[in-house]
Amino acid sequence: MDFNVKKLASDAGVFFTRAMQFTEEKLGQAEKTELDPHLENLISRADGTKNWTEKILRQTEVLLQPNPSARIEGFIYDKFDKKLPSRMTNPELLGQYMLEAANEFGPETPYGSTLITVGEYQKRLGGAEREFLQTSAATFLTPLRNFLEGDWRTISKEKRLLENRRLDLDICKARLKKAKQAEAKAAAAPDFQETRPRNYVLSASASALLSEEVDKAEHELRVAQTEFDRQAEVTRLLLEGISSTHLNHLRCLQDFAEAQATYYAQCHHYMQDLQRELNRCANAVGAVCPNPVSSALLSGPSSPGATVSSLSSQKPSSLAMEQMQFPATGTRKAKVLYDYDAHDASELSLLADELITVYTVPGMDPDWLIGERGNEKGKVPVTYLELLS
Repeated sequence: MDFNVKKLASDAGVFFTRAMQFTEEKLGQAEKTELDPHLENLISRADGTKNWTEKILRQTEVLLQPNPSARIEGFIYDKFDKKLPSRMTNPELLGQYMLEAANEFGPETPYGSTLITVGEYQKRLGGAEREFLQTSAATFLTPLRNFLEGDWRTISKEKRLLENRRLDLDICKARLKKAKQAEAKAAAAPDFQETRPRNYVLSASASALLSEEVDKAEHELRVAQTEFDRQAEVTRLLLEGISSTHLNHLRCLQDFAEAQATYYAQCHHYMQDLQRELNRCANAVGAVCPNPVSSALLSGPSSPGATVSSLSSQKPSSLAMEQMQFPATGTRKAKVLYDYDAHDASELSLLADELITVYTVPGMDPDWLIGERGNEKGKVPVTYLELLS
């Protein structure tokens, strides 16, 4: 490779001079040209935009992909301009496992059929998540990343160039100041100790050299000032574009929030459908389950007294189960407002602030609902509940 030695030496000298000027400014031994207050505010605003955009981008990536290994893999594929291989989302993988388990346990069994139902809805949730990830990446992550890798790099380059122009300007100011001080010192203290003509000639030559040095320093200062002003204007125009960046990021943020709302609404809809499916399955299973009283009789009590006791204790529960065999309508969630102790086996005890599933059955008292909590179910008073949408 052909190196330009003179240019390399010149660049090294300029770098060293700027480094000396910067160090002296930090130590308070040299004057520093301050930027325009408006330009300073623009630079501060741009730096804040860059810093917060980086933080928001990183945290959004963590939100969308909590697995750090997957994020690193995506970063590597992106750097090499390779398409990331498609993989199943966690809900889709869970749904697949449930379907495979159902096939092994038997899809006709209650457990197997329930696994199939839940697995299908898990796959739907995974599809919604996949769509949300793709939409968020396209409408939110990509614009933020483009700003950091495109516009901000251009702004950073112009800012560094402006800082170099400022250092060059201050170097020229310091050089002119030293040249004028030397010229003034020579003019204030001429050498009259020697009266030979040769000394007068030398003195005149030194004065001319000092004057020429001052003129050269003034010319360099004018050039440096012009370049600094031009670069300050270029940098100012770029920094004022940050306002447009904010507007663009605002639109992207709105799109991200809309995608997020759509995703959660889909998930809520799917879970409501799943809950209704499970309730129908539970009611169907409860209708064909053997009567607890019959089971107790078939098991054979130890004494006639025990038989009578068993019948009397199971009768309310049997009545409650008969009531619950009606088709349920209007299944929804409810929040318990106060504690409630069941008065008999047909009722369900409640604890304040817990969430239960409630529905009504045909011919039931409007002041009561059927409540479910896990495997327990029974009548609950409406006045103790806050029905949720």
